[in-house]
Amino acid sequence: MRRVVITGVGLITPVGLSREDFWKALLSGKSGVSHITRFDATEYYVRIAAEVKNFSPNDFLPPKKARRMDRFSQFAIRASREAVVDAEIDFNNEDVERAGVIIGSGIGGLETFEIQHRKLLESSPRFVSPFFIPMMIINSASAEVGIDLGIKGANFSVTSACATSGHAIGEAYRQIKDGIADIMITGGAEAAIVPTSVAGFGNMKAISQRNNEPEKASRPFDKERDGFVLGEGAGILVLEEYKHAIKRGKAPYCEVAGFGMNCDAFHITAPDPNGIQGARVMKLAMEEAGLKTIDYINAHGTSTPLNDKIETIAIKLAFGEENARKIPISSTKSMIGHLLGAAGACELIVCALSIRDNIAHPTINLEYPDPECDLDYIPNKARNMKIETTLSNSFGFGGHNTSIVLKAMS
Repeated sequence: MRRVVITGVGLITPVGLSREDFWKALLSGKSGVSHITRFDATEYYVRIAAEVKNFSPNDFLPPKKARRMDRFSQFAIRASREAVVDAEIDFNNEDVERAGVIIGSGIGGLETFEIQHRKLLESSPRFVSPFFIPMMIINSASAEVGIDLGIKGANFSVTSACATSGHAIGEAYRQIKDGIADIMITGGAEAAIVPTSVAGFGNMKAISQRNNEPEKASRPFDKERDGFVLGEGAGILVLEEYKHAIKRGKAPYCEVAGFGMNCDAFHITAPDPNGIQGARVMKLAMEEAGLKTIDYINAHGTSTPLNDKIETIAIKLAFGEENARKIPISSTKSMIGHLLGAAGACELIVCALSIRDNIAHPTINLEYPDPECDLDYIPNKARNMKIETTLSNSFGFGGHNTSIVLKAMS
């Protein structure tokens, strides 16, 4: 059996432009939610989001190259470089045909689409950029990272809404486990804080309208929650075959021990209220990992009325109600908002860092616990605890479900 381990991670998020800044912010309970600055949102129902601040692609890309790349691909490049440095990999010394890239996005280059569509309507077809298509399409992040790193193995993208990077990481895990690759760069990138998406999500009442208190808007499992907060950024992991990592002298963070995926087959946006498939996907990941219970769960925890209630039901079904009450759980989205296609990758990185440091970050803004969300959601303060096994859930529009289990090295 080929074992798959995590040897490097990289992040661009609303609370930090690097792995350690992100982790420090989460442990202190810092919110990355504020009023939208990327465009004038005065006339919108929703005027708040979790933006990535102080980010300049010219800090790491030539200006010409940066201009020909959508923001979500820029995020992916920056986070991938950090992950590769963290993993201490020099691809000049690796078989690049046995290394690959799978980076997903839920929406892709929506900002590019808006800008170019405006040119088409306000000017003429001649003014639409020849780079419009390669900037916009979802696979551009994965392709740009492959080009940047010179990796020539499997390279593709997946998209499954909020489960996107869960699927991307799961597929990368299989590439290594099945002997196709030795190293995979994987995760997700998203940059959808643009007028069209804020209007669309806002008009469907999916995102919080707590415009006067942005830092308190994302409040998973709290009875006053009124929707998720749109976020942006990227989370990238280096997955590696265990013996390959050890041979080159790299100690892993932890092992990827199990992966599950399925579908509710119920509704295009709402989760199945019985929670059965949510429970089943956790069981699939746990069974592959050879575990009956878990030390810590990083919940999907969106701060929407339906998701939080049904995820609670699913966890009880998966672990049994008595045992479920003993498992510490937290929601990263309480601080960074919902990064859509990048959410699962950022949250799996949280699990790896939790194993490394034996600490679980809090679920902030959990001030008035919902009686229907009655598990241990680590309210408002980080918790020091022994963490050797973790599970991360990602549930997406369309009923797409993924769960990933990590284990401490043994």
